[in-house]
Amino acid sequence: MTLDPDPRPGDRDLRGAVLVVDDHPQARESMSFVLRQAGHRVEACSSAAEALERIRTERFDCILTDLKMPGMSGLEFMLQLEERRYPAQVVMVTAHASVPTAVQAMRHGAFDYIEKPFNAEQLERLVAQAIRHGRLIRRELSPVEGPARPGFCEPPVMIGSGPAMQALRSKIALVARTSETVLILGENGTGKELVARSIHAASDRRTGPLVSLNCPALSAHLLESELFGHEKGAFTGADSARVGRFELAHGGSILLDEVTEIEPPLQAKLLRVLQERTFERVGSSETRRVDVRVMATTNRDLQAQVAAGRFREDLYFRLAVLPLHVPPLRERREDIPELVDYFLARAAARLGRDPCVLDSSARDLLMNYHWPGNVRELENLITRVSVLGPAGPVRADELRRWLLVEPQAAAPSAPSGTPPIPVGLSLEEMERRLIEATLERFNGHREKTARALGIGVRTLSGKLRQYGYAPRAKTFSRAG
Repeated sequence: MTLDPDPRPGDRDLRGAVLVVDDHPQARESMSFVLRQAGHRVEACSSAAEALERIRTERFDCILTDLKMPGMSGLEFMLQLEERRYPAQVVMVTAHASVPTAVQAMRHGAFDYIEKPFNAEQLERLVAQAIRHGRLIRRELSPVEGPARPGFCEPPVMIGSGPAMQALRSKIALVARTSETVLILGENGTGKELVARSIHAASDRRTGPLVSLNCPALSAHLLESELFGHEKGAFTGADSARVGRFELAHGGSILLDEVTEIEPPLQAKLLRVLQERTFERVGSSETRRVDVRVMATTNRDLQAQVAAGRFREDLYFRLAVLPLHVPPLRERREDIPELVDYFLARAAARLGRDPCVLDSSARDLLMNYHWPGNVRELENLITRVSVLGPAGPVRADELRRWLLVEPQAAAPSAPSGTPPIPVGLSLEEMERRLIEATLERFNGHREKTARALGIGVRTLSGKLRQYGYAPRAKTFSRAG
């Protein structure tokens, strides 16, 4: 295989500092060589412990680490990076049998993983995507004076200057000065996690970790282990001790996303942590104490959940010490133009092109739409039109086919000649259509498709497996 020492023109701005961590000399040298040929500045370490020393004094855009290493594993290394809030994007290198562990690493903040055997082009593209992703994130953060330093948590950007957002920002500023428990309420897609990040970034705990957990994603058994950790042998498959999210968040904050999905037996244990800041790992009688600020989100009516007996009343009162409501997009329409321009710029940066142009009819349509999916739906729509829209200015008629129509307004508001509107389509089905259309546009090229959509290749591949697409065969392999 011939390697071009100069990266592709579109990737010239994606050169960065990369740290390769692998105990196997041949694999370490092979990956380092490929990435240097692609134009990156590459350093290499033979162990995670050595890498932790290196990052104390050096800043890297991307860290490429093997999963299985003696001493400290790649996952343990990932946890250490998460605890330090180190800003580099992490890519795990793993064998097929260790893919579940790599996915676990992604839940702790890893950008993606690459499965052995892989080819040089795959490695180059994934590292370039990781660097692009990291730079987009930094671009979206508010600037701070002075040099950036590892572990510093800069405040996230909250777009919108209307009265509702100004009021929300004022409440966030008041809440951030305390360490009290916060309950963030709002519909799906309104930006509840962004509010939690803003609170943490503005608090005295901002130099500590912000650890989040998506509660609906795990069974009750796994959720308890994720929250509190477990000891070796605590249950079948517990081959080693595990640190839980509360311990990882010590000195910082923990975010329990969609907390109403926690089963009642585990709610009692969570109540104890909120009251006493103490807990035991699964399989242990040793009581552990943590200093952590708890934030929780929900899209449900918690009082109705309490009345129906699905959520403990005492836990509700412990969570709702400082309640914050995030308004739906239809209640802050004045922010839509600002959000549209922001998402157009982000999509253009991912695609490496000028921002898409919307004419006045398209912008009027966006202002008057009811936005059942809130800001997330708007962002997805802007991504969709940036990838699949026409070369010239986009008109309202070209946007309508991607919007849901309010049932009572569907018949009278549809002008003559309007393309078929997907009335009643779920957001999941709309997401599938966008992914399939983008994949077709790039002739089945998954890396280009993932880059255009702003997601990782593994995330895309997982979506395609759900849709019944056959996995792509690998055509080149190498040692390491």
